[in-house]
Amino acid sequence: MKFILGKKLGMSQIFDEKGNVIPVTIIEAGPCFVTQIKTKEKDDYLAVQIGFVKKEKKAKKSEKGKEFRYLKEFRIDEKSDMKQGDEINVAVFQEGDKVKISGTSKGKGFQGGVKRWGFSGRPATHGTKHEQRTLGSTGTSFPERVIKGRKMPGRTGGERTTIKNLKVVKVDKENNLLTIKGAVAGISGGLLEIKG
Repeated sequence: MKFILGKKLGMSQIFDEKGNVIPVTIIEAGPCFVTQIKTKEKDDYLAVQIGFVKKEKKAKKSEKGKEFRYLKEFRIDEKSDMKQGDEINVAVFQEGDKVKISGTSKGKGFQGGVKRWGFSGRPATHGTKHEQRTLGSTGTSFPERVIKGRKMPGRTGGERTTIKNLKVVKVDKENNLLTIKGAVAGISGGLLEIKG
């Protein structure tokens, strides 16, 4: 199984052979280092923990083994031949590979029901005044209260988002860059988990 951690640098566009524009996201992926191997005997499940972006400051005694800014665990199906300290870089991916990318979506703050859930709002005529984008009625005649889980205004974004079947357009091994077709969740500089 292929996996790596990366940092979203931003979006751009490239041209194919026919001259069509392809929107792409550029990701600085790796190099990552294996920090821990989880085994069935010791931990009851199989996984590989990898670290990304070394800290500039020297780690304290209490932080021994935590010299990376980001640590993430990836579950694996069968026992891996990876060892602690092994390097994982963009060379594990090839052009044309399909990947699944997870990141934290952009936070949009407190939003109304129209923006947050796509509600249609109220009609623009027939006595509607100053409340085109309100929810309308939220309760029912019985049990005469708002039921738990009702879609309402609130904090939007800032959630884990996964996009599947994204295509790798280009792999730059010298600069550790992955060029992915389409948009990827999150802010520029945000952490991304890339799985093959």
